[in-house]
Amino acid sequence: MTASPLLPCIAIAGPTASGKTAAAMALAAVLGARGQAVEIISVDSALVYRGMDIGTAKPSAAEQAAVPHHLIDIRDPLQAYSAAEFVQDAQRLIDEIRARGALPLLVGGTMLYFKALFDGIDDMPAADAAVRAQLEERAALIGWHGMHAELAQVDPETAARLAPGDSQRIQRALEVWTISGQPLSHFHTRARTAEASAPAIATLFSLEPTERSWLHARIAQRFDAMLDAGLVAEVTGLRARGDLHAELPSMRCVGYRQVWDEMDWQTRRGGDLNRHLLREKGIAATRQLAKRQITWLRSMPQRQVIACDAPGATPALVQAVLDHLAAHKG
Repeated sequence: MTASPLLPCIAIAGPTASGKTAAAMALAAVLGARGQAVEIISVDSALVYRGMDIGTAKPSAAEQAAVPHHLIDIRDPLQAYSAAEFVQDAQRLIDEIRARGALPLLVGGTMLYFKALFDGIDDMPAADAAVRAQLEERAALIGWHGMHAELAQVDPETAARLAPGDSQRIQRALEVWTISGQPLSHFHTRARTAEASAPAIATLFSLEPTERSWLHARIAQRFDAMLDAGLVAEVTGLRARGDLHAELPSMRCVGYRQVWDEMDWQTRRGGDLNRHLLREKGIAATRQLAKRQITWLRSMPQRQVIACDAPGATPALVQAVLDHLAAHKG
């Protein structure tokens, strides 16, 4: 089996803890045994950050050695990384991977990145310090839940996928509305041109649970494993740098934000870190993230759904991809 420049790349999406990494590695192993090299492009806004390994469930060194991975550890936590940057990087990588005769495999759970890659993304207004200052002043009066309610009035689509406490993204959405008079969803759903998005055409396989309780149990197990692996120590080290703060995109990643906030609270009240409360908040925030991811996925009718909670989910996904590639080759 050899890759063709015209072969659509394969995408594996799904909510957090649905088994995307395991499925991707299994697929790469099967294809590799058949003579088809695979390279993975991470579609994850948290994996781009260096020094954030435990809380992001970053693929292990062994996994990254077994299959080439891209867009991991490409930013310092002090830096931002946008959907537009992702699209540019991913399109370049897709072309380069195909040129090497390998199959591009897009894997991750940042649905905004997938949507921007598939549909294109229009240029949107740049950040405006004055507008942001005005929004922050209003947020100080009515709170970010109140700001979320205001966003729902002008851009219900964006508000529906944002948590009421997601101040960074709520502020950006309101900033775009204030400057342009257009909702943020307007910029995310319009393709720039068919030519621009053509290199990113992919067949999307989506790992989704039929029972939310299964996913909730997996989320709890994984967050416990992160705590046992040293998530608190990882955040302690990031705080010790002295140049990071809670409002950075990196520190707003699920898990990191909850640990950071609990450490702030611990500093104010004294005493030991309340691990039980931290666990509850971390699991709750991860569940909310998974719910938003599933909502995004349901807006992508082109996806082929694999029940991640069914017995043999990974072999089912691998077979579905093999069938698709065979049909495409034929």
